[in-house]
Amino acid sequence: MRVVLAYSGGLDTTTCIVWLKEKYQAEVITVTVDVGQEEDFEDVERRALKAGASQHYTIDAKEDFARGYIFPAIKMNALYEGSYPLSTALARPLIAEKVLRVAKKVGADAIAHGSTSKGNDQVRFDLTIRALDPDIKIITPARSWGMTRKDEIEYLRARGIEVPNVNKKYSVDDNLWGRSIEGGELDDPSHPPPEEAFKWTVSPEKAPDNPLTLEIEFSQGIPVAINGEKMDPVKLINTLNIIGGSHGVGRIDHIENRLVGFKSREVYEAPAATILIKAHEDLEKAVLTPRELRIKRMVEPIWSDLVYNGLWFEPARRAIEALGDEMNRWVTGSVGVRIYKGSVTVISRKSPYMIYSQNIASYDVGWYPSEEKAIGFIEIWGMHSLSALRVRRNAL
Repeated sequence: MRVVLAYSGGLDTTTCIVWLKEKYQAEVITVTVDVGQEEDFEDVERRALKAGASQHYTIDAKEDFARGYIFPAIKMNALYEGSYPLSTALARPLIAEKVLRVAKKVGADAIAHGSTSKGNDQVRFDLTIRALDPDIKIITPARSWGMTRKDEIEYLRARGIEVPNVNKKYSVDDNLWGRSIEGGELDDPSHPPPEEAFKWTVSPEKAPDNPLTLEIEFSQGIPVAINGEKMDPVKLINTLNIIGGSHGVGRIDHIENRLVGFKSREVYEAPAATILIKAHEDLEKAVLTPRELRIKRMVEPIWSDLVYNGLWFEPARRAIEALGDEMNRWVTGSVGVRIYKGSVTVISRKSPYMIYSQNIASYDVGWYPSEEKAIGFIEIWGMHSLSALRVRRNAL
């Protein structure tokens, strides 16, 4: 039996290699997908091969991640429950797709991943694989082996296998769009997260005393430049992560409703996401009609919910995204933001498609309707409400 395993290099997926070989007498081929996580990929490959993998693939998917997943999220101002920019959730369908591609290339009988039965990722991986290949077998060792983290360490040590990251205090998943931190002291939501949990962001109190102004340029809803310098997607996002993090921007601490039936305390770092979504939302206000804007704000949480809940291939997500793409045709221009000690404030915006007109809006030299027009507008505007009020007063 040949199994292709989505391999992160951590304890769970390293244990998966050994367990799959023993349980199924399988040949295990490992795949690590680079979506911008901070890893030594040569070391990850070495660990996989030492644990018994017959082959290892490292796939650079940062550009695919930015263009195919992060950019749509920016266009949809995607924040799950108003807080989480979906960093891990967005990456999972891409990782599953890349792993499946390797599985087909090597003629694998099954795909495996290290998700547990308690997490959201099991749904994201399984449903993406099912959408792309309904027939391939999916093996999820961590859902069936019944081992704790301590058991896994003993299991590997008993077989002379190197145990990775056993002293990690937190469970961390990071990629280009954000860093997720769980476990340890963070499991108690009544206590603030310790400073040691953060890596990308400085404490806002220790951020520079002078604010920094940035101009973010968008083309059809997609960020393309910072302060006039055109950048490729990966560089642009990395740049904002570094700049924003150095000013304490992007810390998120909230109680999250998990897909798998319970609430969890989640802590994230997402400087670039925080800056870009804030700027993009403001530019939309300048170029969309009130009805367009309200409709879009209604469907954005639905799009975010679908992605969070592993339904990347749900037709409704694609339909909502098509609406967002159509509206974002006009979201071209630049937004000035000031970042200061953890805050992001929009201070300017300009666009060739801006509906705002100073000639109309100005109270000094702007347009004024005649008194007759103003009175007529008010009367017609309030007619439904006033008619209902009179009828109901008479009924009391």
